[in-house]
Amino acid sequence: MDRSELKHEASKSLHLLPPQRNVSPSMINFADLIDNTMSANDKQGFGTKAVHAGVTPDPTTGAIMTPIFQTSTYVQASPGEHKGYEYARTQNPTRDALQESLAALEGGKYGVCFASGLAAMDAVIKMFKAGDEFLCGHDLYGGSYRLLVKVYEPLGIKSRYIDMTDLELVKKSIRPETKLIWLETPTNPTLQITDIKAVCDIAREYNIPVCVDNTFASPYLQNPLSLGATLVHHSITKYIAGHSDVVMGGIVTSDDAIAEKLKFIQNASGGVPGPQDCFLVLRGIKTLHIRMDRSCENAMQLADYLSKHPKVGKVMYPGLKTHPQHTLATSQMKNYGGMISFDLKDDSIASANKVLSGTKLFSLAESLGGVESLIGHPASMTHAAIPREQRLQSGLTDSLIRLSVGIESIEDLIADMEEALSGV
Repeated sequence: MDRSELKHEASKSLHLLPPQRNVSPSMINFADLIDNTMSANDKQGFGTKAVHAGVTPDPTTGAIMTPIFQTSTYVQASPGEHKGYEYARTQNPTRDALQESLAALEGGKYGVCFASGLAAMDAVIKMFKAGDEFLCGHDLYGGSYRLLVKVYEPLGIKSRYIDMTDLELVKKSIRPETKLIWLETPTNPTLQITDIKAVCDIAREYNIPVCVDNTFASPYLQNPLSLGATLVHHSITKYIAGHSDVVMGGIVTSDDAIAEKLKFIQNASGGVPGPQDCFLVLRGIKTLHIRMDRSCENAMQLADYLSKHPKVGKVMYPGLKTHPQHTLATSQMKNYGGMISFDLKDDSIASANKVLSGTKLFSLAESLGGVESLIGHPASMTHAAIPREQRLQSGLTDSLIRLSVGIESIEDLIADMEEALSGV
């Protein structure tokens, strides 16, 4: 349903409001609200977008929250005569609202949501064919690596892994069969920072699209499209949803042709999120900027504490001036994020396990980005699919511990870490 159809439906729906209700004009002028929301997003601050983008009052009831359209199909007046919706795999009003919100947060034209972050990545890969090659960072998320190497390499889509912080290496590594550059920045879990604009400038010389996995930063801290990226990937499960109760992924782009391909793949492959999950993410987005501010504040203090601890080896956090890409992170991110990785001076799995089992507030679990703090061991958990030799080359040591710093009181988080480290 395009904008004119949406406004027409909203205007018709005004007559469905009960006449006896005391409804002010500002509450029922839904057609104008829809038009204004769609046209004003690019002029609004992030907090305003987080609360309002993609969301308009329900034209039938005036409900301020987007309803959960829990339906598999839609009634048609006659074949092909309907209100813009035919089947829920193809379209759902709750999902449409979320996709518009996601696009607005990233400053893009189109948002396309999928049932998981890997399903979103899978849709991007499906735009390519056997013989094509992806150029990726050497410390890619383990699940992304597994999808590329174990699923798509046997089908003929190859991938190579290099140090994306070395721009000369990036340029030298591009070959005729290179059809996509896939970036993570900050990377998972070593928190390296890649110069998005510089890589995009190189890729543009060869007419190669760049997709940036922006999961760790979230749209609040970093907007790759504004730096030249073609696509932005999110595991929405993480910071965007923010409450450890949803699994979802999404892609944002401003390229019309790519958006059409992704929408076709979304419908044809069917890996779509349900309306209940879309509703939960819409609710989570409203506090994204507030949650991220607190997580960043906590992470900065915790990283400073860890960097001074006698049992801690290397601390990986872009906010520390000792981080090799601190200046770059400052230039392309609003803040430094809620993720910290560190290893121990006693670089052994046994020592790491003592810390992992010694926390009380930091829960040992996979995933990240929720309001609660989590602790994990990438070598045996999220990145177990990557061969040991390869992960050691990228700095992912046996004792490396990854923290997702939540929004609890920082004094309690530091005390919890102090207690756990005392057992090493």
